[in-house]
Amino acid sequence: MRKQLVIFLACMTLGYATKAQNNCACCDEIHEQFDFWIGDWYVLDTEGNQVGENRISKIEDNCIVLEQWTGAKGTTGTSHNYYDRSDGTWNQLWIDNKGNVLKLKGNLKDGKMVLKGDLKKGKEQWVYDQITWSQNQDGTVSQLWEVFDENDKRIKILFLGIYHRKE
Repeated sequence: MRKQLVIFLACMTLGYATKAQNNCACCDEIHEQFDFWIGDWYVLDTEGNQVGENRISKIEDNCIVLEQWTGAKGTTGTSHNYYDRSDGTWNQLWIDNKGNVLKLKGNLKDGKMVLKGDLKKGKEQWVYDQITWSQNQDGTVSQLWEVFDENDKRIKILFLGIYHRKE
Protein backbone atom coordinates (compact mmCIF):
# COMPACT_ATOMS: atom_id res chain seq x y z
CA MET A 1 0.00 0.00 0.00
CA ARG A 2 2.80 2.40 0.91
CA LYS A 3 4.56 1.68 -2.41
CA GLN A 4 1.34 2.42 -4.31
CA LEU A 5 0.95 5.72 -2.44
CA VAL A 6 4.52 6.75 -3.32
CA ILE A 7 3.95 5.86 -6.98
CA PHE A 8 0.65 7.76 -6.97
CA LEU A 9 2.24 10.87 -5.42
CA ALA A 10 5.14 10.70 -7.87
CA CYS A 11 2.73 10.51 -10.81
CA MET A 12 0.70 13.41 -9.44
CA THR A 13 3.85 15.52 -9.01
CA LEU A 14 5.04 14.76 -12.54
CA GLY A 15 1.58 15.43 -13.91
CA TYR A 16 1.39 18.76 -12.07
CA ALA A 17 4.86 19.81 -13.27
CA THR A 18 3.98 18.92 -16.85
CA LYS A 19 0.67 20.77 -16.59
CA ALA A 20 2.42 23.82 -15.13
CA GLN A 21 4.85 23.84 -18.06
CA ASN A 22 1.98 23.55 -20.53
CA ASN A 23 0.14 26.47 -18.87
CA CYS A 24 2.67 28.94 -20.25
CA ALA A 25 0.33 31.40 -22.00
CA CYS A 26 2.98 32.52 -24.50
CA CYS A 27 4.76 29.23 -25.21
CA ASP A 28 3.30 28.49 -28.61
CA GLU A 29 4.23 28.82 -32.28
CA ILE A 30 2.73 32.29 -32.64
CA HIS A 31 4.88 33.66 -29.81
CA GLU A 32 7.96 32.13 -31.46
CA GLN A 33 7.47 33.94 -34.78
CA PHE A 34 9.84 36.78 -33.84
CA ASP A 35 12.44 34.54 -32.15
CA PHE A 36 14.82 34.87 -35.12
CA TRP A 37 15.56 38.40 -33.85
CA ILE A 38 16.52 37.25 -30.33
CA GLY A 39 20.21 37.63 -29.45
CA ASP A 40 23.02 40.11 -28.89
CA TRP A 41 23.86 41.97 -32.08
CA TYR A 42 26.21 44.41 -33.73
CA VAL A 43 24.21 46.43 -36.22
CA LEU A 44 25.91 47.60 -39.41
CA ASP A 45 24.72 49.83 -42.23
CA THR A 46 24.93 48.69 -45.85
CA GLU A 47 28.48 50.04 -46.11
CA GLY A 48 29.67 47.96 -43.15
CA ASN A 49 29.82 50.79 -40.60
CA GLN A 50 28.65 49.92 -37.10
CA VAL A 51 25.60 52.03 -36.28
CA GLY A 52 24.79 50.44 -32.95
CA GLU A 53 24.27 47.39 -30.79
CA ASN A 54 21.03 45.70 -29.90
CA ARG A 55 20.05 43.14 -27.29
CA ILE A 56 16.83 41.28 -28.01
CA SER A 57 15.43 38.98 -25.33
CA LYS A 58 12.18 37.47 -24.14
CA ILE A 59 10.61 38.54 -20.87
CA GLU A 60 7.38 37.98 -18.99
CA ASP A 61 7.28 34.22 -19.57
CA ASN A 62 7.92 34.62 -23.31
CA CYS A 63 5.06 37.10 -23.80
CA ILE A 64 7.27 40.10 -24.69
CA VAL A 65 10.20 40.41 -27.07
CA LEU A 66 12.28 43.16 -25.46
CA GLU A 67 14.62 45.31 -27.56
CA GLN A 68 17.41 47.35 -25.93
CA TRP A 69 19.14 49.58 -28.51
CA THR A 70 22.34 51.58 -28.10
CA GLY A 71 23.26 53.69 -31.12
CA ALA A 72 26.82 54.56 -32.06
CA LYS A 73 25.99 58.26 -31.60
CA GLY A 74 24.48 57.90 -28.12
CA THR A 75 20.83 57.27 -28.86
CA THR A 76 19.24 54.59 -26.74
CA GLY A 77 15.79 53.08 -26.97
CA THR A 78 13.62 50.22 -25.89
CA SER A 79 10.76 48.44 -27.55
CA HIS A 80 8.22 45.96 -26.33
CA ASN A 81 7.02 43.59 -29.04
CA TYR A 82 4.04 41.40 -28.30
CA TYR A 83 1.33 39.34 -29.92
CA ASP A 84 -2.19 40.64 -29.26
CA ARG A 85 -4.64 37.74 -29.32
CA SER A 86 -7.61 40.12 -29.37
CA ASP A 87 -6.89 41.23 -32.95
CA GLY A 88 -4.34 38.61 -34.08
CA THR A 89 -1.47 41.06 -34.62
CA TRP A 90 2.09 41.62 -33.53
CA ASN A 91 2.66 45.05 -31.98
CA GLN A 92 5.68 47.17 -31.16
CA LEU A 93 5.89 50.12 -28.80
CA TRP A 94 9.25 51.92 -29.18
CA ILE A 95 10.40 54.78 -26.96
CA ASP A 96 13.89 56.32 -27.10
CA ASN A 97 15.93 58.73 -25.01
CA LYS A 98 15.00 61.63 -27.34
CA GLY A 99 11.30 61.23 -26.55
CA ASN A 100 10.42 59.60 -29.86
CA VAL A 101 7.55 57.12 -29.78
CA LEU A 102 6.69 54.64 -32.51
CA LYS A 103 3.66 52.32 -32.44
CA LEU A 104 3.52 49.56 -35.05
CA LYS A 105 1.18 46.69 -35.83
CA GLY A 106 1.37 43.77 -38.27
CA ASN A 107 2.18 40.12 -38.78
CA LEU A 108 4.67 37.58 -40.04
CA LYS A 109 4.36 37.45 -43.85
CA ASP A 110 6.42 35.12 -46.02
CA GLY A 111 8.94 34.62 -43.21
CA LYS A 112 9.33 38.38 -42.57
CA MET A 113 7.94 40.35 -39.66
CA VAL A 114 6.20 43.39 -41.17
CA LEU A 115 4.85 46.04 -38.80
CA LYS A 116 3.19 49.31 -39.85
CA GLY A 117 2.31 52.52 -38.07
CA ASP A 118 -0.88 54.52 -38.37
CA LEU A 119 -1.25 57.20 -41.01
CA LYS A 120 0.01 60.55 -39.65
CA LYS A 121 0.50 64.05 -40.98
CA GLY A 122 4.03 64.45 -42.33
CA LYS A 123 5.69 67.71 -43.42
CA GLU A 124 3.87 67.78 -46.75
CA GLN A 125 1.53 64.78 -46.81
CA TRP A 126 0.04 61.93 -44.86
CA VAL A 127 2.54 59.11 -44.26
CA TYR A 128 3.06 55.91 -42.30
CA ASP A 129 6.11 53.98 -41.10
CA GLN A 130 6.73 50.35 -41.97
CA ILE A 131 9.52 48.23 -40.51
CA THR A 132 10.37 44.80 -41.90
CA TRP A 133 12.66 42.29 -40.19
CA SER A 134 14.05 39.48 -42.35
CA GLN A 135 16.16 36.51 -41.35
CA ASN A 136 18.95 36.09 -43.90
CA GLN A 137 20.48 32.77 -44.96
CA ASP A 138 23.86 33.73 -43.47
CA GLY A 139 22.35 34.08 -39.97
CA THR A 140 22.13 37.86 -40.03
CA VAL A 141 18.87 39.77 -39.71
CA SER A 142 17.95 42.78 -41.85
CA GLN A 143 15.81 45.59 -40.51
CA LEU A 144 14.32 47.90 -43.13
CA TRP A 145 12.48 51.05 -41.99
CA GLU A 146 10.51 52.69 -44.77
CA VAL A 147 8.09 55.62 -45.00
CA PHE A 148 5.06 55.35 -47.31
CA ASP A 149 2.45 57.87 -48.42
CA GLU A 150 -1.29 57.35 -48.03
CA ASN A 151 -1.35 55.59 -51.43
CA ASP A 152 1.21 53.00 -50.26
CA LYS A 153 3.98 54.56 -52.38
CA ARG A 154 7.40 54.41 -50.72
CA ILE A 155 8.75 57.88 -50.09
CA LYS A 156 12.07 56.99 -48.47
CA ILE A 157 14.12 54.51 -46.53
CA LEU A 158 14.92 55.79 -43.04
CA PHE A 159 17.12 52.88 -41.97
CA LEU A 160 18.54 49.64 -43.30
CA GLY A 161 20.53 47.78 -40.69
CA ILE A 162 22.13 44.37 -40.85
CA TYR A 163 22.28 42.54 -37.51
CA HIS A 164 25.39 40.42 -36.91
CA ARG A 165 25.47 38.14 -33.86
CA LYS A 166 28.08 38.91 -31.25
CA GLU A 167 30.39 35.96 -30.66
